[in-house]
Amino acid sequence: MSKPHASTPWIELRLWRQFVTVAEELHFGRAALRLHMTQPPLTQAIAQLERSLGLPLFARTKRSVQLTPQGLALLPQAQELLQRAQGLVVQARALAVGESGRLRLAFVSTVGFSLLPQWVMAFRQEFPGVQLDLVEATGDVQLQLLKSDEVDAGFVLHASGFATAGLQRLTVAQEPLVLALPESHPLAKRKTLRLQDVWAQPLVTFPRRIVPSLFDAIFGMYHDAGKLPVVAQEAIQMQTIVNLVSAGLGVAWVPASVQQFQRPGVVYRSVVGAVPGCETSLVWQRSSPALERFMAFHDIAHASNGHNAAHADPSPN
Repeated sequence: MSKPHASTPWIELRLWRQFVTVAEELHFGRAALRLHMTQPPLTQAIAQLERSLGLPLFARTKRSVQLTPQGLALLPQAQELLQRAQGLVVQARALAVGESGRLRLAFVSTVGFSLLPQWVMAFRQEFPGVQLDLVEATGDVQLQLLKSDEVDAGFVLHASGFATAGLQRLTVAQEPLVLALPESHPLAKRKTLRLQDVWAQPLVTFPRRIVPSLFDAIFGMYHDAGKLPVVAQEAIQMQTIVNLVSAGLGVAWVPASVQQFQRPGVVYRSVVGAVPGCETSLVWQRSSPALERFMAFHDIAHASNGHNAAHADPSPN
C-alpha cells in the first residue's frame, strides 16, 4: 500500500458511492449490480480510492470481503457525505422553483397593517425553506434599496396608474382619498363635501420625496382648479398627520383606509369631484424564483379583489 500523498487528494463523489455500496453489501458482485456496472471496473475503482487515500478499506479473500478498521471508521462519514450530496440536489431543485432560498421584501406601513402580515404567515407555513426578510421603509428609501440590490421587491404607495421607470409593477390594492378634518371644524358637520369647500383650507401633508406621485396628484388637483394649496405642516407618518389634524393644524388628504383609525377629534369626509386615487403596488427590478413563488402563492395580481382600502395602515409611505 502506498503512502498518503503530501497534498489532500481530490476524491470524486462517485468513488465514495462505490465504497459505500461495497461496504453495505460486502460483496463486489452484488455491489456492482446495485451500481449498474460490471465487477472489474468496480474493483479497479475501489483500488483507486485506496491508493488515493493511502490506506486499505477492505480485507479481501477468495471467499469474503470485510471492512478494515480504517474502512469501518470512514463508512459513517462517507454515508453522511452521500446524504448531504443528495440533499444538495433537493435544495437546488427547491431553489429553482422558489421553495427555498431567501426573499427580501421592503414594505410601506400601509400594506404592513393587513395584507402583508397574513401573506407572510401563510407563506412561511407553506414554504419554511424560504428565508423571508422584511424591511419597513418609505417609498423613496425602497427605490434606493432596490437599486443597490439590498431588497428583492417592495410594496409602495403611489398615485393611481403611476409606474416607476425601470421597475416592474403589480397592483395590490386601490383606494380613493378622503379628507380628514378636525371634529370642531365647521365643514365636519357635513356628510359630503365639494372641492370648492376645501380649496382654502390649510393642509397637513407628507413631504414630496416620500410619495412624489401622490403628492403631485394632490397638488395638481389644486393647480388644475387655479388654486394654490397652503401647507400648514408636513409629517412622514400618516398617523402623525392625523394627530396634527386633531390638534387643529389643518385638514389632510388621506387614503380611505385611514378611516378605521378613529382618532379622537378627527372626522373623515368624502369629497365630490375630481379627487385622485392611490394604489399600493409590488415593485421589483429583477425577478427570482422565490419572488415568483410568493406572488403566485398569494395570487397577488388579484389581491385587491379581496383587500380594499379598508384594510391598510395609516401611513402615506
